[in-house]
Parts: sequence; structure tokens; C-alpha cells
Amino acid sequence: MEGADRDAVSEIDRDSGISLAKLQDWFDQRIELVIAQLLRAGVLIAAFVVIAGAVLYLAPHPWGRVDYRTFHGEPEQLRTVDGVLHSAFTGQAMGIMQLGLLVLIATPITRVGFSIVAFAMEGDRMYVAFTMLVLAILLYSLFGSFLIA
Repeated sequence: MEGADRDAVSEIDRDSGISLAKLQDWFDQRIELVIAQLLRAGVLIAAFVVIAGAVLYLAPHPWGRVDYRTFHGEPEQLRTVDGVLHSAFTGQAMGIMQLGLLVLIATPITRVGFSIVAFAMEGDRMYVAFTMLVLAILLYSLFGSFLIA
């Protein structure tokens, strides 16, 4: 540890009685708490959006029966992100349900992005690099088919 860093640590110890290890533990606990709240909020928002879309979808025909013998794919407009957004914001029930699924998919991606920021704040370059690699893999798995086709 360099001389200036050692002096800063000893100042923390003398002035406030808090050691650098305690400060690091507090920071780590706060980061874990924020990540847990981020994941919880993402799942709850996604569930709320899907349920709202399902209510809107089932309201016009509550006793409708589903034919499982033949496969019916999603409409063309619900196969792209911009199509889902347009459909959801025009009030179409299936678009709202799809938007909830997109929010659910975005939740762990947001968590990885937040982790990059947290590791950068800690000055941990190795974890920033690994987490950026994970983020790149996640984004490629979502959007890579658009790059190849």
C-alpha cells in the first residue's frame, strides 16, 4: 500500500473509528441489497404487466376454449421488440403480455449492467472485464440473430 493510501486509512481509523475493511463490507452489503431490490422489482413489474395484459385479453371472452391440436404462432407484429412496444402502447392485450416478458428478460441484463458499475466503483478491473464479457454474451444471445441474418 502506498504512503498516501496508508495515511488515508489511518485518518479514517482515527477520525471515525471505521476501518477500511468495515467500509468495504458496508459497501458490499449495500450493493447486494440494491441488486436484490433490482431483481425483485423487475420480476414484480413483469408479473404485474403480464397479469394486466392477461386480464385485458380474457375480459372479452372469459369462457373461450383453446384448441391445442393445431399450433398458432405469434402474430408477426409480436416477433420484434419494436412491434411489441407499438402493440403494447396501443393497448393491445397480447402486446402488453409480451412487454411483460421483455421486462422479465431485461431484469437480469440490468443486474449485470449494475454489477459493471459497482465493480468499476470498487476499482476491480478484472471483474469489470468479466462482467462486461457476460453482458456481451447476453446481448449477443438476444440480438445476435439480427446481426447474422
